[in-house]
Amino acid sequence: MGCGCSSVDRVLASEAKGRGFDPRQPHHHHPDFASMLDYSDILQAAQRLQGRVLRTPCVASQTLSDITGAQVFLKFENLQFTSSFKERGACNKLSQLTAEESTRGVIAMSAGNHAQGVAYHAQRLGLRAVIVMPRLTPGVKVERTRGFGAEVILHGDTLEEAKAHALELAAKQSLTFVHPFDDAAVIAGQGTVGLEMLEEVPDLDVLVVAVGGGGLIAGMATAAKAMRPEIEVVGVQTARFPAMFNAIKGTGHTQGNSTIAEGIAVGSPGAITQDIIRSRVDDMLLVEEGDIEQALVMLLEVEKTLVEGAGAAGLAALLKSPDRFKGKRVGLVLCGGNIDPMLLASIIERGMVRAGRLARLKVGARDVPGTLARITATVAEAGANIDEVHHQRAFTSLSVQSVDVELVVQTRGHTHVAEVLTALRNAGFDASLQ
Repeated sequence: MGCGCSSVDRVLASEAKGRGFDPRQPHHHHPDFASMLDYSDILQAAQRLQGRVLRTPCVASQTLSDITGAQVFLKFENLQFTSSFKERGACNKLSQLTAEESTRGVIAMSAGNHAQGVAYHAQRLGLRAVIVMPRLTPGVKVERTRGFGAEVILHGDTLEEAKAHALELAAKQSLTFVHPFDDAAVIAGQGTVGLEMLEEVPDLDVLVVAVGGGGLIAGMATAAKAMRPEIEVVGVQTARFPAMFNAIKGTGHTQGNSTIAEGIAVGSPGAITQDIIRSRVDDMLLVEEGDIEQALVMLLEVEKTLVEGAGAAGLAALLKSPDRFKGKRVGLVLCGGNIDPMLLASIIERGMVRAGRLARLKVGARDVPGTLARITATVAEAGANIDEVHHQRAFTSLSVQSVDVELVVQTRGHTHVAEVLTALRNAGFDASLQ
């Protein structure tokens, strides 16, 4: 279904002019966007994608099932060539361009996965691709997108500014604008994730899907409800970017300005996606940054798989609300794996702290020769490894004859930390956890 966005944009623009546009009144939309997309569109998309995108595994995770109390099945979209599901929608959209549109080329606005999906499939199909990215996009993403042969233009400080510039260029150079989520062909492509999951595991009870602009969940819900009408489809947003949650639930949660799940950090929800979500998605949940971090580290440790923040949002919801999913067969989409290595390093380290495997201890002692040696020997005997030592003399409230030693130690967990503290106290030191 080659519904480009332009006619939709025109409808929306004239509507917004005609009356105060209230996103909570989408049933006044004309036409009804939800009716624009059905199961047959997703089946057609699946045929177009055959051999062009990877049919990723969807497998049970015994350990995550034990931890969450639900039966967890993971869909590994982080294994796609560009490490995210986004190339499905891009491929479906680009495969349907007319000969004339193909000659002129395409343009997209994205700071991440959509950019790479469009660039890669444009290169594969021999199309010109222009990608507009915000100026402060991490260099690694810019280079990767250029690596797929796209012309990258850095413009504006926000995605909104980048989008405005992309639309201007599209008009000037007659390029086809490929919207990251608010486009029926893109949504149909993303829906193939749901199609594959239910073909592999037909009796899933719930699909838990990360939501930014809503393209993935809108497509998946369309496929899933057609294949298994009783299935529950649940969307997850980060509490820092609750735009779709607010639109659907009529709430007024405030918007943050950054999140580790930048893949779902969307300021304003799509119009088409919002309509589909309203009619085909059962519930929306919010998760906190800590939940996402915990889920990300758990996937790394348990599944030996790397996801970005958005890719961990589904598991984060299970960890946050285990009772809601207990005993159910739950399908989670690991929707992307593009994470900045420095961010990953700090998330792992913070995860170690939360698990008590990295602890900061403060040890007060008399400032006499051999004290530090006795402290480190005590820690060693207790089986912990010292990561850092800070010997504090001047910046301490202790008396002049005393010294504060700050230690960062590697341990086996919270119980082990307690054992190390006990050993230090038994050796006559004043030890506490920082």
